[in-house]
Amino acid sequence: MKHLNKLFAMVLLFGTMATQAQDKNNEWAFSFGANAISTKVSASSQMKHQFGEYFNVKDYWNMIPSVSYVNLSRYVGDNFSVGLTGSVNKIDKFVNERVYDAATKKTIFPVTNPGDLTYYAIDGVVKYSFMDLIGSKKLDPSAQVGGGYNWLDDNGFGTLNGGLGLAYWFTENVGLSFTSVYKHSFEDDRATNPTHLQHFLGLSFKFGGKDTDKDGIYDKEDACVETAGIKLFNGCPDTDNDGIQDKEDECPEVAGSKEMKGCPDTDGDGIADKDDDCVNEKGTKALKGCPDADGDGVADKADKCKDVKGPKENGGCPWPDTDGDSVLDKDDKCPNVKGSVAKQGCPEVSEEEAAKVNAKLNEYAKVILFETGKASFQKQTFSVLESITAILNEYPDSNFSIEGHTDADGSDAANQTLSENRAAAVKNYLVEKGVATARLASAGFGESKPVDSNKTKKGKANNRRVEVKLVK
Repeated sequence: MKHLNKLFAMVLLFGTMATQAQDKNNEWAFSFGANAISTKVSASSQMKHQFGEYFNVKDYWNMIPSVSYVNLSRYVGDNFSVGLTGSVNKIDKFVNERVYDAATKKTIFPVTNPGDLTYYAIDGVVKYSFMDLIGSKKLDPSAQVGGGYNWLDDNGFGTLNGGLGLAYWFTENVGLSFTSVYKHSFEDDRATNPTHLQHFLGLSFKFGGKDTDKDGIYDKEDACVETAGIKLFNGCPDTDNDGIQDKEDECPEVAGSKEMKGCPDTDGDGIADKDDDCVNEKGTKALKGCPDADGDGVADKADKCKDVKGPKENGGCPWPDTDGDSVLDKDDKCPNVKGSVAKQGCPEVSEEEAAKVNAKLNEYAKVILFETGKASFQKQTFSVLESITAILNEYPDSNFSIEGHTDADGSDAANQTLSENRAAAVKNYLVEKGVATARLASAGFGESKPVDSNKTKKGKANNRRVEVKLVK
């Protein structure tokens, strides 16, 4: 018995070290304690006599004052566990077959001492726990079946066992258990091979669970085995304690809201601080959380005119129109002089002035001379072209047309080409002198628009011409 007492001390020490037991995690359980044996069930065939006076410990139960049983079991799933129980006892109260006492008119069961028989048993157990079914965290009712081999001194016999039990778990892994087992013997000699009841009262400990990250959640249920977490998230962490686990939290170290995926939104504008360029001011998503008082699409912090709408290109301010001609300065080629939209803000040339300019240009154009049959200028023409250039520069916002014409000598096709080339030659000269190409248009009309008769020498000379005209 002294060895069993030592075992009791070691198991008690181990039990205090194990924590947070759950059958599916802590698959192993160890129990030890005291057992009691009653042979009364084999003294009668009537159930009322077999189980009557069930708790009559004094008259019918055999016990020894020491640890007298140990059990080791393993959880196998679906509330089932299998195990092995070893027990010892001393039989000094053997219940004999019932007799009728005429004096008292009662059935009695004589109890004798068979000689302090030493009892040993080893039993295989299959147990089913009802703890999950009743939804309890503390009470654990169970039923079990099994079989075993028993000895009374040197006489051994087998039994078929069935029993009921109830455990109360002080913690998830340490509990107090009571089990009563009916052990049916198939031997005929009940004096040496009795059917009997065996009761077990002891402490139970569960162990074997693995918790790698030491967060109190076993690996089998831990979705983050290597990282300490909380039960709410199956063992995954929530570093900032905002109710959103880190792996779904875009700001795991700063408490935030579910709507912001775990990030804070200080100004409450629906834009998380991490994406908000103006954390303390309500703004719009388009401007990364910054306000836009005038609604012009330019954030106030970059808007030079916060209360007046204006384009981003002008710093949020409206474009000025200095001369008040409805053409904004940015588009106005004459920003300080009123003009027309058609002239991009520059003033229109009046009919009268245009007529004067064209008259002057035509005077010069009459003496634009070319080599015979060619588009090359005669030497004396260059001074005339310089004068024409000067006139064009006086009207930098006006456009001009250059038209080439010939007399009737030669073929129509040749004259058409020659007229086009001479008009182009004048245009090229003016461009070389700095007149913008976009202001000039050139065309040739051949002999189709004569201004004089082609039958005289003088008339032909008048028809051979280049005209430069101001285009309003």
